[in-house]
Amino acid sequence: MRLVIFWAGIALLVFACVFPILWIVNLSLKPTELAQASPPAIFFTPTFEHFAVAWRSANLGPLLVNSVIVAVGSTLLVLLVSVPAAYSFARYETSRGHLLFMILSTRMMPAAAVVVPYFLIFRELGLLNTHAGVILAHAFFNFSFSTFVLYGFFKEIDPNIEYSAMIDGYGRLEILRRVIFPLLKPPIAVVTSFSLMFSWNEFLFAFVLTRTDAARTVTAGIEQFWTMTGIQWGPMSAAALIAIAPMLVFSIYLQKYIVRGLTFGAVKR
Repeated sequence: MRLVIFWAGIALLVFACVFPILWIVNLSLKPTELAQASPPAIFFTPTFEHFAVAWRSANLGPLLVNSVIVAVGSTLLVLLVSVPAAYSFARYETSRGHLLFMILSTRMMPAAAVVVPYFLIFRELGLLNTHAGVILAHAFFNFSFSTFVLYGFFKEIDPNIEYSAMIDGYGRLEILRRVIFPLLKPPIAVVTSFSLMFSWNEFLFAFVLTRTDAARTVTAGIEQFWTMTGIQWGPMSAAALIAIAPMLVFSIYLQKYIVRGLTFGAVKR
């Protein structure tokens, strides 16, 4: 009975995760006249016209390029700041944990609470409708999570490894480069994947801080299928699938590193 309940729970979880994607695929292939049919049409002749319409009308090419620039830029910025910050918190106990908790608490803050102040500040700085503005906004929300994950990783590394390297004549920077960084693949994969996914999928800041296709990301561009005359379900679903595909491929590629990073330290050696 326990085994039956276990697999039933797994099946429900998989269904809950996969069903929305299957529904989007269904809408993207369904003819326009059947999109809102009641009851829903299960059997129909698939059409790929929605993908062509979505690509042309939403100008998805430049939007995908913007998403890549913003996601990669914010992730690199997050790694540049969070790696030394986490190392400092773990090895030197900077601020005795108070600053680390304050940084982590920023992750608990809803984005809607700060989007208006961000808009006003970025307007004064001339960062509206720019890649730099969206990158900074996304990086702010990823700093705390990345620092906390890397902090736990650094705490798991025995300091004696670094002391031994010091005895061999290595300086602190050489220890980081030759000893610590080679061990960083699992947590870096976790931080990179989550930062990229957050930045790629984020809508609120990308929508509020941009006005044209010069810096608007693909998730913010999909909203144009909501019109005064109704929702274009087919093209919107096709655009959503195009937006999902890059991160899906990336996650599959880094899957083994993500699992190792998330379970790092769970079993004592």
